[in-house]
Amino acid sequence: MNPDEPVLDPEVLADPVDEPEPEDDPRRDLPVPTGERALVPSDPFRRYLAEIRKYPPLTREEEQALARRYRETGDREALLRLVTANLMLVVRVALSFRRAARNLLDLVQEGNVGLLQAIERFDPDVGVRLPTYAAWWVRAYIIKFLLDNVRLVRVGTTNARRKLLYNLRRERARLEAEGFEVGPKMLAEHFGVSEEDVQDVQRALAGGDVSLDAPLGDDEDRTRGELLPSAAPSAEEEVARRDLQERVQASIARFREGLGDRDRALLDERLLAEEPVTLQEIGDRFGTTREAVRQAETRLMARLRTHLTGEIGDLASVKVGPR
Repeated sequence: MNPDEPVLDPEVLADPVDEPEPEDDPRRDLPVPTGERALVPSDPFRRYLAEIRKYPPLTREEEQALARRYRETGDREALLRLVTANLMLVVRVALSFRRAARNLLDLVQEGNVGLLQAIERFDPDVGVRLPTYAAWWVRAYIIKFLLDNVRLVRVGTTNARRKLLYNLRRERARLEAEGFEVGPKMLAEHFGVSEEDVQDVQRALAGGDVSLDAPLGDDEDRTRGELLPSAAPSAEEEVARRDLQERVQASIARFREGLGDRDRALLDERLLAEEPVTLQEIGDRFGTTREAVRQAETRLMARLRTHLTGEIGDLASVKVGPR
C-alpha cells in the first residue's frame, strides 16, 4: 500500500513530532475571531480548522459505500464527502512536520493533493480503511514538498536520492562500526545507486545554502557572487566571433555575384532571410513547381557550403539553410 513514499533525513529537516489525535490537538479550542474589531488578527490556520471540523468522519460502511460509488460512477458528491471527511487527517499529518515548515497551510495544501491521489487509487474491496491508506499518500506529498523547498538547491530529486537522504549517515556509521572502510563505491553498491548519487548527497548533507549576495567576511565589501566566473564570452572570443562573421558575410557576397535570378532569390529570401518566404511563392514567381524550387534550394545549399568551406575552412559553427 506504500506509494513509494519519499523520505527525509532527520538532519536535513527537523524530526517530525508525534501526530496528535483530534482531541489532543492543542489548537482545537482556540477561538476564531469573527468580528471586524477583533483584538488579535485572524489566524488562517485556525479558521481552516474551524471550517473542516464541520464535516463529520465516516463510518466504515459509509466509507465503503461512497468509495464504491465514486469508483464505479465517478459521482462527484461521493468524492466530495470522502475528501471532506478526511481533511482533519491531513492536518494531523501536517502537524507532525510543523517544525520543518514556516507555514502549516502550505503543508496542508500539499497533503490535500496527496489525499485526492489516495482516493483516486483506493480500492474499497481490499479491506483497508481509507484513512490508513491515505495517510501514506498525504505524508508522501508533504515530504516531497519539503524536499523541494527546504533548501534553495534541490537535493532529493529522485527516489534513489531521497532514500539516500534518509539512510546515508546512519548506514555509513553502522558499516564503520563494523570495521569497514566506507567509501562512495561501497555505499553505492549497498543502496543500489550510482556513485555520483552518493557523492552528490554527501556534499549536500555536509554543507548548506549560501547566499551569493553574502559578503566574504566581516571586513569585506565583495560578495561571493562577484567571484564567480562570468558566463559572457571573453574579449578574445568576441573578437574571433565578429571576425568569423565578417568573413562569412564577405564570402557569401562573392558567392551571390555568380547566381542567377532564381538562385539569388532563394539565397536572399530563403537561406538568409529572418522570415523566409515559401517555396510555392518563389515557384509561382518564376513559373515552376514547388518541388523544382525545393531541389534547386538543396543544390544551392550544397554549393554555398562548399564555397564557404573552400574560402574559410571548418564551418561547424556556421548554419547554412532556411531559418
